[in-house]
Amino acid sequence: MGGEMIGRCKIVFIGAGSMSFGLGMLRDLFSTRELAGSTLTLVDHDAQSLARMTELAHVLNAASGSRFTIEHTTERRPALDGAGFVINATVIDRLRLWKLDFEIPRKYGIRHTLGENGGPGGLFFTLRTLPLVFDIVRDMEERCPQALFINFSNPENRIVLALGRHSRIRTIGLCHGLFMSRDDVARILDMPAAEVAVWGAGLNHFQWLLHIRRRHTGEDLYPRLRERELHHDPSFAPLTRRLFHAFGLWPTCSDEHLGELLAYGWEAGEKGYDFARDEADREKLRSTIDAVLSGGDVPAEWRTASGERGAAVIAGAMHDGGRLIESGIVYNQGAIPNLPDDAAVEVPVMVDPAGVHPISLGPLPDAIAKLLLTQVSVQQLAVEAAVRASKEIALQALLIDPVVNSATAASSLLEELWEANRRYIRPCI
Repeated sequence: MGGEMIGRCKIVFIGAGSMSFGLGMLRDLFSTRELAGSTLTLVDHDAQSLARMTELAHVLNAASGSRFTIEHTTERRPALDGAGFVINATVIDRLRLWKLDFEIPRKYGIRHTLGENGGPGGLFFTLRTLPLVFDIVRDMEERCPQALFINFSNPENRIVLALGRHSRIRTIGLCHGLFMSRDDVARILDMPAAEVAVWGAGLNHFQWLLHIRRRHTGEDLYPRLRERELHHDPSFAPLTRRLFHAFGLWPTCSDEHLGELLAYGWEAGEKGYDFARDEADREKLRSTIDAVLSGGDVPAEWRTASGERGAAVIAGAMHDGGRLIESGIVYNQGAIPNLPDDAAVEVPVMVDPAGVHPISLGPLPDAIAKLLLTQVSVQQLAVEAAVRASKEIALQALLIDPVVNSATAASSLLEELWEANRRYIRPCI
């Protein structure tokens, strides 16, 4: 494609006030040469956070020489006019409600790990998030119906499933979980992560590595992994390794994320998310950003890509050569033939101007497919509960969730968490 930009588009970034994710997205967009000269519209309801990130965008744009036209607004609907791509990184009252999602089920005896993407926490993330997502998507259907919706918000699987069922907007979810697992495997193999290629299929946060190969030769690294794992530090990823021994393939993407989806997930630890460290990291990042905006040097790593794949998806969709994306969350429709078509799955995808094309790696091993089917059912009911704002269906979703071990607890935590989330729960269809 040469050194100069060969295409322009309008990219709308909703939730752009997020410091950590916003910074990563800006790094990716401004380091993708194929997108230089495009228009980037930053959208967030928090005017103060939006102003900070807009100022940072101008600094990084100038430092990269990408020549983006940068706009910002708190008004989402007009921002969508003419958009080719809409990036979603929204979240609702993240830390306060997430703490409740974790603490209230624990009060009723429900043992879990993070309380975010599975169990009662996953249900209430779904109930409060889907109405906002559908607000965005309904606006897209009216103002930019051909745009590609690129989702980074949790719960990824449930958002993609809901949109596959109830919208014609083209959608892909993106997560770095596959790369986290590649890094873990490389650690056991004692190899640089860049030399290890992995191919996975399954659900978000519940993929399975069907192939682990040496990148430049294609050598199958599973035999080496099985040998070296036996002698590796036993405190490293014990739940992941127990599933590896039982099912024969390596699951993604960490003990904490896996633990959200399994009745025995708590055996890997029940600490929950480290909210204090999260806040400390945010404060450190805020200070660094403010120093840059006051005229300080731009850190060297901010001039390079973060490793997320959002900008790569846009570049692939813009140009005939397309782009292989190692992992994307899509509506199944045959990508994994032994999971329901009406499921959201995570598989490799090819993105080109014609759209997003899932790459099928064939059926999963039967036992793994059966393990995932339980979670598919939970996710399907959770989505129905959210789009209909139905407490009755929400209870059903809890009662089939393997993390929930008591009907009495399910009813009690449902009432308490429903009340805490009431202002956000409403029908979507």
